[in-house]
Amino acid sequence: MVFAAGVICAASAFAQHTPVQRPQGYPARPIRIVLGIAPGGGTDIVARVVAQKLTDRWGKSVVVDNRPGAAGVIAFETVAQAAPDGYTHYVGALSNVVMATVMKKVLFDVRKAYTPVVQMTTQPYLLIVIPSVPARTLKEFIAYAKSNPAALNYASSGVGTMSHLGMEMLKSLTGVSILHVPYKGVSVGLVDMIGGQVQSMLGSALTVSYHVKGGRLRPLAITSLKRSPAWAELPTIAESGWPGFEVSNSHSMFAPADTPANIVLALNREITGIMRTPDLMAKLAADGAEPVSANSPAEFRGIFLEEFARWEKFFKTADLKDISR
Repeated sequence: MVFAAGVICAASAFAQHTPVQRPQGYPARPIRIVLGIAPGGGTDIVARVVAQKLTDRWGKSVVVDNRPGAAGVIAFETVAQAAPDGYTHYVGALSNVVMATVMKKVLFDVRKAYTPVVQMTTQPYLLIVIPSVPARTLKEFIAYAKSNPAALNYASSGVGTMSHLGMEMLKSLTGVSILHVPYKGVSVGLVDMIGGQVQSMLGSALTVSYHVKGGRLRPLAITSLKRSPAWAELPTIAESGWPGFEVSNSHSMFAPADTPANIVLALNREITGIMRTPDLMAKLAADGAEPVSANSPAEFRGIFLEEFARWEKFFKTADLKDISR
């Protein structure tokens, strides 16, 4: 707690002593943040907080535009085709943007169509089940799945999302058969899960924490390599018998290619400061997420390209089933 307080104070001081220089006259009209998921998920939560704080700081409306459907393609194409004037941006999981091209969801290359703006948060995932599943540990879950072939299914926020790919990696390692049920967002899948239509999910800590803490869903393990302070009692998948297993994700902002560099930099610095405000840091920490270390647009581009190369290699070498549906 002392360390966390120190980080918050240092971050707050950084934000207060780093004035954000915006291009003259920008923004002159409302800014739109496009999301490829339905309202209610972790990405939606973060995007709406950022939108509100940008509205408060800049005096112009910043609105969130949810465009779920077609595995995120609608949102991806909306932003790729938008004018590069600083008034339309995409916010979503970094992996989703990468997978748009790697899995050929879109006809364009995201590396050329988008300008990376800022990486905002990082968070692990929780493997969760409904209370009727007779398992309280990951090993019990795997044993139950093996003794009841095709009896279990799992929800995801869509094909190619980390909630999908992470579960497929776990299935590949453990040899279990669990049917994939893709949704237009985690929040939609959670509704069916709580209603008993699906039994399991790999959901981001930020998204599922409310239902887990309320007892409606049971957590079995966490996907980070080390235990999370927010979920200290929850073992990692790595320590549960599958060493090296790690799945995490981050919420990030992208702009259309050729968006003016001064606008990109202004958004980067402002959002970096927003992510380090004490109230938001406390909210993220309570749910197991945290702001990413401050990164410039150039640094984030490097991270983006590394992530692209990692997943491109993974898909060329991995032997995974159910990966395209």
